[in-house]
Amino acid sequence: MRILWMVLLGTLFIHANVDQEGITKQAIVKIYTTAKIPNYQEPWSSSMQSRTGSGAIIEGGYILTNAHVVANQAFIEVERYGQRKRYIAKVYAVSHQADLALLKVKDPSFFTGVTPLTFGALPQVEQKIVVYGYPMGGSTLSATIGVVSRIEHHTYAHSGEAFLAIQVDAAVNPGNSGGPALSDGKIVGVVMQHISKSQSIGYLVPVNMVKHFIDDMKDGKYDGFADLGLGTQKLENPAIRRYYGLDENTSGKLIVKVVYNSSLAGSLKEGDILTAVDGHNVENDGTVEFRKHEFTHYQHFIDAYQMGEKVKLDIIRDRKPMQVEAELKYTADDIYLVKTTRYDTMPSYFVYGGYVFAPLTRNLIVSTNLNRLNLSCLASRWQEEEKSEVVVLLKVLASDISRGDNDFAMWPIDQINGEKFKDFKEFYRKMQTAKDDYIVLKDEDGVQVIIDRKEAQGKQDEILKKYNIEFDRSIDLRE
Repeated sequence: MRILWMVLLGTLFIHANVDQEGITKQAIVKIYTTAKIPNYQEPWSSSMQSRTGSGAIIEGGYILTNAHVVANQAFIEVERYGQRKRYIAKVYAVSHQADLALLKVKDPSFFTGVTPLTFGALPQVEQKIVVYGYPMGGSTLSATIGVVSRIEHHTYAHSGEAFLAIQVDAAVNPGNSGGPALSDGKIVGVVMQHISKSQSIGYLVPVNMVKHFIDDMKDGKYDGFADLGLGTQKLENPAIRRYYGLDENTSGKLIVKVVYNSSLAGSLKEGDILTAVDGHNVENDGTVEFRKHEFTHYQHFIDAYQMGEKVKLDIIRDRKPMQVEAELKYTADDIYLVKTTRYDTMPSYFVYGGYVFAPLTRNLIVSTNLNRLNLSCLASRWQEEEKSEVVVLLKVLASDISRGDNDFAMWPIDQINGEKFKDFKEFYRKMQTAKDDYIVLKDEDGVQVIIDRKEAQGKQDEILKKYNIEFDRSIDLRE
């Protein structure tokens, strides 16, 4: 009788697992995106691209997926597990920083019979997970099993910014992007990327990042993840520790730069030592313990707050402990000289007598190998009060008035007619309002490009027609 009872319990357990698995699968979605891909080397043109990804239906009638699955989207369709009908979807919210997006489907029949997936907690290392999605190699739903390998800060390929990420050994392939990773039937992460030349190294956007994004969007506006605008240095060297009077029981990071528009500009100064964030001790390598024996970058406890909230920082100044409060007001785009990777918008540009000018973005840097080292150095610099954006001479369209200048490409401009400028729009205004016979452009080394103003204006239409360029400037400048 006891054996029979155990058999019956085992059968019920198997049926329960099968039922739960069926409920889970009903919430998995395949996403079809047609995207308009900008050409940053020819910013007046673009191409169309089709891609597929995965997603999950969550509470509120949303589909959770990756931002890169729907980036630059022109048209989106979604298809539920076990069905062949596609429904039109729209992007409701997107965080290109965290590579996350929420989609909406207008037709209510899409959600009929679906139990939305719910969120779990940040998983433990070695915890078992199941990854669902529609990867390459087939057209039906795929499920792969693995474990959490590690949790730490990692660069998100989509944005180039670093956030907490979950590394897993479950098979992750193109098409899996945006699919949920579940543990005990609850979402613990969203598949985002893998290392192609590795053996089973995939990464998830962790559930705490997903919850932050969803909470951020509750007011209908995306604010993002904050950047403090601090440059810091490790304090592992014994000599530098002695120089700043630190004993063996004190750890932290040396503040070597406070960006002029940082919310901490009036509270911190170079030479201060950051010892704790939100009450969590900062180690000499810049990490914090977020769980027992697990460490990651101190930014983790800043990312836990929403924009507009405040976080407490413990510092040492002149060998005395202090505490300051940082209001979170700026993202990386507000802090760095070169904007982070752009999506969902066409690039800015203008053509002046065949000379093509554009603001320097990370998209532009990765679109070519020209001058890559110099431009990458610019991308690591902070904004200054008098300079918030780099402008480049993107290329020179060959014509009789530009002979000898055709080798200029991806060339950073420092001055126009002896005057500096703050950003691309100010540079554009100076070009448009110039009255001198010649426009003289210089870089930081004094190299010059000289344009005959009247000649350039007279040849403009002819050059645009020759190169089949409809508009001499991007839509943001036309507006």
